[in-house]
Amino acid sequence: MILEAIVTTVNQDGSLNISPMGPTVSADLSQFTLRPFDTSTTCANLKRARTGVMHVTDDVLMFARSAIGDKPTNAPTRAAEKVDGRILTEACRFYEFRVDFIDQTNARMSLNCSTVKSGRLRDFWGFNRAKHAVIEAAILATRIDFLPKNEIADSLARLQTIVDKTAGPRETEAMELLVSFIHAN
Repeated sequence: MILEAIVTTVNQDGSLNISPMGPTVSADLSQFTLRPFDTSTTCANLKRARTGVMHVTDDVLMFARSAIGDKPTNAPTRAAEKVDGRILTEACRFYEFRVDFIDQTNARMSLNCSTVKSGRLRDFWGFNRAKHAVIEAAILATRIDFLPKNEIADSLARLQTIVDKTAGPRETEAMELLVSFIHAN
C-alpha cells in the first residue's frame, strides 16, 4: 500500500529538508520503500546519510507547501533519537528510519528502509474529502512538467469543487497555494 507521508532529511549543511513522499509501506510500517526523484535533495541526503524520519500527518498545508518547493523549514521540530534527523512535532506519528538497500537498476531508484523508532505525537484528526483533494492537487503540482496541461486543469477543477464544499481554513489555504503555483507554471 502507498501511504502519503512527509519525509525529513538533514542537508549536508545541517539544515532541514522536508518533502512529501508516497512510500510503499508494510502493514505495521516497520519496512517501507521510498522512490525519490534521482535529482532531488531528498535523494542526495538519503544516499549520503542513509537516515531520515517519515511522518504521518493530516496537515495538508504542510503537504502543499513542501510539494511546490515552499519548504516550511520553520516548522516546529525536535531531534530524532535513533537517527541523525528531525521530527516534525505537529505530525500525528513519526518513523525514524535507516536505508538498508539502494536499488539503482531501474529507471527510478528505490530505497528499502527499516523503522528503528516510532512514536505518536497527537491524534489523527479524521477523514475529510477536502484533505484528500488537497493531497491529490499537491501530487498534480509535482507532476506539472510531464502531465498534459488539460489533464491537470480537469483534475484541478474537480478537486476544487470538493474543497469548496468540504474544506476548513487550512485546506482552503493549501488549495489556493497549489492552484496559484500550477497556474504560474
